[in-house]
Amino acid sequence: MFGVEPICNVLTSHGLKIATSTYYSAMNRAPSARAVRDVELKTQISRVHMGDFGVYGVRKVWRQLHREGIPVARCTVARLMRDLGLEGARRERKIHTTIRDDGHEQASGLLRRDFTASRPNERWVADSTYVATWSGIVHVAFVVDVFSRAIAG
Repeated sequence: MFGVEPICNVLTSHGLKIATSTYYSAMNRAPSARAVRDVELKTQISRVHMGDFGVYGVRKVWRQLHREGIPVARCTVARLMRDLGLEGARRERKIHTTIRDDGHEQASGLLRRDFTASRPNERWVADSTYVATWSGIVHVAFVVDVFSRAIAG
């Protein structure tokens, strides 16, 4: 570990005058009231979060702490949960339509980004996407005629 003198010398050379006694007093100072309370709250937050299978988010953890008689601000619960790396379960599902594999060679574009046509049925392009509905996800594939810009199928 570095000695105190080199640290103070470096800080002084950068225009920050600091005495060795200041360094030692900062290192030996008792933790602040907020730091002490944060340690206590982190154990309570972890207990509540894990007690409900790790699905409670900030709002539900905050409400549960209040039901148990532990007064704490909602923003404090959010900050401490962020520090602990805890988050609640989300209702929406992440949809992965494509799983990219960099090991495969990418297909060349046959149209070379030229999406013009002089007559109908000369060039068609296809695409697929998904649409979120109340009952789930619907995958949609369609073919477009480049000349008329109409969906052909």
